[in-house]
Amino acid sequence: MNTRDYGIIAAAVTLILDQATKLTMLYKFGFATMGPGEAVSVLPFFNLVMVWNPGISYGLFPASGPEGTVFLATFQMLAAGALAWWLWFVRSRPLAISLGLVIGGALGNLIDRLVYGKVADFFHFYGLGYDWYVFNVADAAITFGVIGLLYDALLKPETPQGGVDKE
Repeated sequence: MNTRDYGIIAAAVTLILDQATKLTMLYKFGFATMGPGEAVSVLPFFNLVMVWNPGISYGLFPASGPEGTVFLATFQMLAAGALAWWLWFVRSRPLAISLGLVIGGALGNLIDRLVYGKVADFFHFYGLGYDWYVFNVADAAITFGVIGLLYDALLKPETPQGGVDKE
């Protein structure tokens, strides 16, 4: 198995988990018919709540109207394509997995945007005066993927001159 395969597997697993949780939450547990802000308390610091997000991850850049939705969907397709191109040439397994997480998350949210016109978010952590955004599996994967990309770019030791990165 070559390095890029790890990224492809990470993208596929992310996409499958994201869509499976969304379909389960929306149709098996009835969140599709819940009103805005209705929550199911699971733990003292965790709720399940139905939020339709018109923007990208964590509500950033909300789209208004069909033009905004088309713009964001196009942006997501282009970003996933550019990251897939980058993945094709990667030699580092952690970098490949990080790219795969971002690609899978972007595709998961893209499917929502194309099917529903916005993205389904459910998970809400809070407590000790802290209140996190409502998010989904795709958002979490994108976050962890970006952390991996930042690690690779900023903190990874340099490969010795003339050497080959063997990760």
